[in-house]
Amino acid sequence: MINTIHPKPRLLTIAAILLSAMSLLTACNGGSGNNSAKNSDSTTSNNNDDNTLLGAGSTFVYPLFSKLFYVYNQKTGIKINYQSIGSGGGILQLKNKTVDFGDSDAPLTDDQTKSMGADVLHVPMCSGAVVLSYNIPGVTDTLKLTPDVIASIYLGQITQWNDPKITSINPGVKLPKMQIAVAHRSDGSGTTNIFTDYLSKISPEWKTKVGKGTAVNWPAGLGGKGNEGVSGLIKQTPGGIGYIELAYAIQNKMLFARIQNESGNYITPSIASTSAAGNVQMPADSKVSLTNTDAANGYPISGFTWALIYKEQSYNGRSQKRAENLLNLLWWNIHEGQQYCAGLYYAPLSPEATTVAENILRSATYNGKPILK
Repeated sequence: MINTIHPKPRLLTIAAILLSAMSLLTACNGGSGNNSAKNSDSTTSNNNDDNTLLGAGSTFVYPLFSKLFYVYNQKTGIKINYQSIGSGGGILQLKNKTVDFGDSDAPLTDDQTKSMGADVLHVPMCSGAVVLSYNIPGVTDTLKLTPDVIASIYLGQITQWNDPKITSINPGVKLPKMQIAVAHRSDGSGTTNIFTDYLSKISPEWKTKVGKGTAVNWPAGLGGKGNEGVSGLIKQTPGGIGYIELAYAIQNKMLFARIQNESGNYITPSIASTSAAGNVQMPADSKVSLTNTDAANGYPISGFTWALIYKEQSYNGRSQKRAENLLNLLWWNIHEGQQYCAGLYYAPLSPEATTVAENILRSATYNGKPILK
């Protein structure tokens, strides 16, 4: 049963941080106090310190980045201030050139790419699972959910937990006659992109009526900011269900469902099942969807998260040292930093994905010359 899983001791500090991180901007310091996040105004003012790198974006990857940036600071003295504000916010801040890197769980759209004004590189950091977590009083079982049931819940068509479509695939589980309270993201979110990309693949009705993206017009439910906000809604709302990143669910001791994949198997989200979904041929630009995998043991709601940087780094008066510090950080993330993925319930990059990420980083330039030798 999922609710018997307890975080390992090394996760307790991060779990405590996450439980308190309900504001829009959160500190990314691994508990050290060295890498406090800044608001947009102070972000701009820090740009002159080449030993302090600035990032913003995905809440999906926040637990991992919190650990990585703390360790990297201890090893190198380089500080990384990361704002966990959602993928949409990270993309906007990169566009405004108030950060050195954004992070998004969705690749830039064609319109976003054009609006950036210069080439942007997508550097895969890891992959992770988006889980369906629920809060049903008296129910401690691990529920099974099918693609049809998930789509019907989010379309507002299944509204009670004892609906026959749910009870029929969960024999032996006493589900109450209780209203389903749907939770979703209210901010621009790569986690939303992964989830709605999945829904668009498994439900023609969803694809036609709602579609996919970092923000959509939800047919039902209440919104929360960040994975933190949605986690809070689920925990505080009897009958609640929502989509959050796996680490948030485990660290907050929240139940989450096994999802039927394309092969008909009910899959528990885990490092192994996320890795199976991520075992795909990587394009040179790394932009690939992992949802609704055809891998027999793959978890169907999985996705990459990408660090976004400008390919040409000599902009806005940036120094070459700052560009080198940024590239060295991301190189470390995709190599030594990968050892921290599994302990925080993320799937490390495959050898193929690592090679693609290396090639992408090597393409970054300063005044037209490669930064990495």
